[in-house]
Amino acid sequence: MSFIVVQYFVFFVLLVLLAVVVGNGIYKVMAGEKMLLTRALAPIEQAVYRLIGVDEEEQMDAKTYALAVGQFSLAGFAGLWMLLMVQGFLPLNPEGNAGMSWDLALNTAASFITNTNWQAYAGEASLSYLSQMLGLTVQNFLSAAVGLAVLFAVIRGLVLKESEAIGNFWKDLTRAILYILLPLATVLAVLLASQGVIQTFQGAQQATALETGKLFSISLGPVASQAAIKVLGTNGGGFFGTNAAYPLENPTALSNVLQMLSILLIPVSLLFTFGKAVKDRLHARALFITMAALFVGLLALLTYSEWSFGPIFEGVQAGGNMEGKEVIHGIGGSALWTAATTATSTGATNSSLSSYTALGSLAPLFLMQLGEIVFGGIGSGIYGMLAFVLLTVFIAGLMVGRTPEYLGKKVEPFDMKMASIIILTPSLLSLIGTVVASVLPMITEWLHTSGAHGFTEALYNYTSLANNNGSSFAGFESDTLFTNLAGAGIMVIARFVPMIAAIYLAGNFAEKNRSL
Repeated sequence: MSFIVVQYFVFFVLLVLLAVVVGNGIYKVMAGEKMLLTRALAPIEQAVYRLIGVDEEEQMDAKTYALAVGQFSLAGFAGLWMLLMVQGFLPLNPEGNAGMSWDLALNTAASFITNTNWQAYAGEASLSYLSQMLGLTVQNFLSAAVGLAVLFAVIRGLVLKESEAIGNFWKDLTRAILYILLPLATVLAVLLASQGVIQTFQGAQQATALETGKLFSISLGPVASQAAIKVLGTNGGGFFGTNAAYPLENPTALSNVLQMLSILLIPVSLLFTFGKAVKDRLHARALFITMAALFVGLLALLTYSEWSFGPIFEGVQAGGNMEGKEVIHGIGGSALWTAATTATSTGATNSSLSSYTALGSLAPLFLMQLGEIVFGGIGSGIYGMLAFVLLTVFIAGLMVGRTPEYLGKKVEPFDMKMASIIILTPSLLSLIGTVVASVLPMITEWLHTSGAHGFTEALYNYTSLANNNGSSFAGFESDTLFTNLAGAGIMVIARFVPMIAAIYLAGNFAEKNRSL
């Protein structure tokens, strides 16, 4: 256990050091300042604006910004839905996988445009390389960039005074991709490839088992490029059905650490960006401490449970619960990954969550049910936490008889309505989805386990859908017409209703002046 504690300490120190550097870089991108990559990428940025026909200097109000977010996401949804259904007729399909059914394709398209990356399929058996690259990997970049863009709008709303504009969505989106996500993903993909994460267009290869001498198939593909943005963008959708537990997607202890750092890197970095942008680093530090305290506390519970309550054989403790975990990652590497992936709405897994102990399962479930505000998804984590801060400020102001203020601006009823929408939407969808699924007569066919564990399977999966996480508590039959359609609706509502509320909240704050 002492080794795990040291491992965690070194990990967090390294994470914070990297986050300071990346957070400063993101601030420069947001502020339009020159940086190391400006000379190389500025011509590409201008070419993008000309290609899509937008004026990057045009400013948008909340309604226009929200409309642009909706139009862009709808176009991405329609394109991905069609691609998944017709992939059988397109190139880069060495295994000859047929197109997805309309309902599974709809669910998958909704999943990836909402940054949820819920997967009711096994990628190696269901998708072509073209669908993985042009469809899923591209959306991994785009959905993460949308979250970043909206956070930029929210920050401007808090900073600007007596302004109707909160920025330009197309400019925010382009700069988020070009200057933040693409450079970081490129570096990470190279590092992962150096560790043995595969990147090839070859089809599955046959190999001979050492013990039995029988042939078996090894699935391959362009994995490193997708795995990099999978974790950096808090997306989580794996190239393979077993995600980062597949040896060729996460082969070494170092690749595991690199991916865990990447899961938390941008969400933590954005706290430093936020503090610098609103010129209140003490407040940003308070947000970081709050999130870190929740994260470390639940990580401690998860690790202790997995270490202490493993199976006992002939009266001898077996060294913790290693069921469903890779030996190379151990309890420490598996527990830290699970806490990080459910705290940040990433949803990627390197172990079987269904094999965790009861207390061990509580930690990731609780992290999601908080609303993904413990660091959270890219952009959405901070504006989700800010909704809780506004609620706290409003209630505290009422208790002491003083007009509530946040960062020098008055908190009004409209602001509380938007904050309430951000807070309540995921929770309500989690409960409604679980209740409706539980009372359907088919639920006994969908669950592979009975009793409390079976109910947890349903609760966990609908919590995952409603909080745009995407991780799965194995045992729940997810590829059904009901789950595909209901899940798609839940993911879209849970992503865009709070997001639009955050944009309108930003617009209302931008129109205010600071109190004297």
